[in-house]
Amino acid sequence: MSGQTVPADFSGHMLDLDEDDDLEVFSKNTSLAGGSAMPNSPSSMVNQYRLEVEEEEEEGQQQDPYAKDIFITVDNPESQVTAIETFIMYRVATKTTRGEYDSSEFEVRRRYQDFLWLRSKLEETHPTLIVHPLPEKFVMKGMVERFNNDFIETRRKALHRFLNKISEHPILSFSQHFKVFLTAQELLPHKKQGPGFLSRMGDTVRAVANAVRGLRSRPEEFSLMQEYVEDFSHKICSVDKVTQRIIKEQREYLDELKQYSPTYAQWAESESELAEPLNGVAGCVERCGTESDEQIHHLSEVLVPALHEYVLCSETLKAVMRRRDNIQAEFEAKNEALASRRADQEALQEDVDGLADRVELANNALRGDWSRWQNSMRSDLKSAFLSTAEKNVEYYEQCLAVWESFLLSQRVEPGEQREEDGS
Repeated sequence: MSGQTVPADFSGHMLDLDEDDDLEVFSKNTSLAGGSAMPNSPSSMVNQYRLEVEEEEEEGQQQDPYAKDIFITVDNPESQVTAIETFIMYRVATKTTRGEYDSSEFEVRRRYQDFLWLRSKLEETHPTLIVHPLPEKFVMKGMVERFNNDFIETRRKALHRFLNKISEHPILSFSQHFKVFLTAQELLPHKKQGPGFLSRMGDTVRAVANAVRGLRSRPEEFSLMQEYVEDFSHKICSVDKVTQRIIKEQREYLDELKQYSPTYAQWAESESELAEPLNGVAGCVERCGTESDEQIHHLSEVLVPALHEYVLCSETLKAVMRRRDNIQAEFEAKNEALASRRADQEALQEDVDGLADRVELANNALRGDWSRWQNSMRSDLKSAFLSTAEKNVEYYEQCLAVWESFLLSQRVEPGEQREEDGS
């Protein structure tokens, strides 16, 4: 049975929100450019911003030395039913001009578990690169049916974005695991080639031990990154949380509007002298309700996904920082053992040298990926904010026009007023 794709609706994804939580806004660069002349109207402001953004994008494309040569589409979700489970398979279609691929086009079908495998392999082989997050595995609270069309479409968009983020990465896009994911008809043989359970268990125990031991001296640049990550995580989570609360309140407001308009219409039926203005108000409320519905839909489709994506990114950043610290902690532990002469010096020196190289590689990888991630984050969020601003301007202009039209329709000319007085 094929799963029909429809526009995503985040109404089912609402989380329980604490009404008393305060929003801490971004503390830097919160004001608009001071001293600049304001455009004559909101519409001209929107057009000005749109033109500037388009110019910035064109300039960025001209300066980008990394030309995109892998194009991926995730679509056509289909339900698969077996004796023990039901899951969704997505078509992953790839077009590429890279010479290391046997063909220029590939088409495979993948389930969510396959995307998880790919991400885990990328993190395993590149522990201090920032691998874009996947949508959550479990359904958010409030989603009644796990495989309804809205949920499937929302997840499809996120999986599509995940693969395209990797395809744009100058290192991850050349991963052999990424190539296998895009081209192999069957992934099971490749999944069996991973490290054994005991090996992974040993890595986990060692990482926990290093975390407990802690670091003696984290380089200042990575301490600053750590502080930035914590601050960013707090702010983006607050903005995401409050945005969802606002949408929830706007949906409640829209429900009230839907009851409000018919009340005026029913009143007009029993009040002939006021019938015209009452029906006019009813029509205005109904039209404003339509505009409100479109605004809520836009927020759910554009702003909420962008914010929530970077909530997940903040968790990814924290994990990357922990892995970098673990690598350094392991190096420090070996170095201390070497200094205390508690073990075979020659073998231990080899381990220390190898770990020193690993620390340097990890630091360089994170250092290079950090700036790239920040640029991508700022571009994505700026685009979402500008789009939301444009929609807000459009919404308020439409509602203003509705009520202005009503006022004009009720305006009584002087001649008409005299006739009414005479009668």
